[in-house]
Amino acid sequence: MTVASAALLLFLILDPLGNIPVFLSMLRRLPPQRQRIVLAREMLIALAVLMLFLWGGKYALELMRLRQESVSIAGGIILFLIGIRMIFPSPQGLMGEIPDGEPFIVPMAIPLVAGPSGMAAVMLMGSTEPDRLGEWSLALLIAWGATAAILFSSTWLYKLLGIRALTALERLMGMLLVAISVQMLLDGIAGYFTSVAGPAG
Repeated sequence: MTVASAALLLFLILDPLGNIPVFLSMLRRLPPQRQRIVLAREMLIALAVLMLFLWGGKYALELMRLRQESVSIAGGIILFLIGIRMIFPSPQGLMGEIPDGEPFIVPMAIPLVAGPSGMAAVMLMGSTEPDRLGEWSLALLIAWGATAAILFSSTWLYKLLGIRALTALERLMGMLLVAISVQMLLDGIAGYFTSVAGPAG
């Protein structure tokens, strides 16, 4: 996986277009200046969490004695479920009902930006090829930067595209995510059977 493909995968997982209506609904009661401050704070928290999982994922897996194939299969299942919910959203939105008041960490930073699928993806990257942590960090920064740019322009994008176009784009991203998740799931299953057949052979 190249830096560009990793950044694209993480961008799809972070789903900034799908988060625009949710973020606007959570921030609409705040003054415009406060909205930017809250959004910047939540995005930085999300980046810190994802970086923590990227750099510490390998040690967490070793501590819990989890195989890389298990993380790949679990990540594929999570991505598949997220992709399905992007294609067929529930009335409450992708992550369910949102509490009132100014958001802090939950639900904007976690799980809307740094969700379980994103954590699983960066953990898988860091544990599978730990010698490329610098490249994975760059890919995460690119995806995070593109996500932040879109979310900071959410009001303008919402007026320009409208809810129908945003919904169509989110469903397209959901279809791509489903395809990626199936490939990740198949890779995990293939890797498991290869590792089992290797010692037996």
